[in-house]
Amino acid sequence: MRYRELGRSGLRVSEIGYGAWGIGGGAWVGATDDESVRALHHAIDSGVNLIDTARGYAESERIVGQVVRERAGDEVLVATKVPPKNGRWPAPEGVGPQDAFPGEHIRESLRTSLRASGLDHFDVLQFHVWSDEWVGRGDWLEAVQDLKEQGLVRLFGVSINDHEPDSALELVRSGVVDTVQVIYNVFDQAPAESLLPACAEHGVGVIVRVALDEGGLTGAVREGATFPEGDFRNRYFRGDRPAEVGRRVDAIAADLDIPVDALAETALRFVLSAPSVSTVIPGMRSVRNVDRNTAVSDGRTLDADQLATLAKHRWQRNYYA
Repeated sequence: MRYRELGRSGLRVSEIGYGAWGIGGGAWVGATDDESVRALHHAIDSGVNLIDTARGYAESERIVGQVVRERAGDEVLVATKVPPKNGRWPAPEGVGPQDAFPGEHIRESLRTSLRASGLDHFDVLQFHVWSDEWVGRGDWLEAVQDLKEQGLVRLFGVSINDHEPDSALELVRSGVVDTVQVIYNVFDQAPAESLLPACAEHGVGVIVRVALDEGGLTGAVREGATFPEGDFRNRYFRGDRPAEVGRRVDAIAADLDIPVDALAETALRFVLSAPSVSTVIPGMRSVRNVDRNTAVSDGRTLDADQLATLAKHRWQRNYYA
């Protein structure tokens, strides 16, 4: 496993982190607690030192906290998220910070996360949505600074709205945020235009989510694909979307002259080819997935010709909407 600087924080994080949305029940169906615990332990054994979870990820915080406590001898960083008080994803225009992240809500959410996880602090506390309209307004920054001073939080970050990377540029430039989490993948390459350069300039760590497009960039999603009842992917990949994804994935593989089953590795290497990316956090609900994903952290990124080929496959769309 290779490691990168997490912005100006002084912390070094594994290139492959652990995205814990898919464990503990909730939107993803099929994970068991036993297998999730095994996968988390195996990830740490493989060098993973950053786990990303959230208050809104069902039992994920509990499972992550259990494993991290069991690995007290290992330095494992845990990031969690505060849901907006008003329950609005993404943050709509015209909504003030006191509706989404008033100070007392931030404190209470953190207290709840600490109880659920059994941890005594979180390394990164992230707002689960963001609007640049909130910079310089409300009492959220005072709350965050207070939690840092108490030792309950080391770093402050935001999870940027789906497919809206420029919606946090003012925050990044303000100097008050330590990390941002953003969707960045072969289809959505927009963060490379303004957000990634701004983060590099201002020393903000970049945590990349959805690098595999919720499975779309693995080659497994194509016409006829099915998902368990209750799984959010039934909505995400509804209608003719699986067939559309399959066609685009096949075109990428053909242009790169690689087999479709090598696309997931290529998609992760695409993300890691950006020097300003600190870590990528694919979901890894099984030991097998841990092995496949952590193997990508070997120092090999894509060459200029491969990146130029992938630039032609940008696909601006939002399946979450």
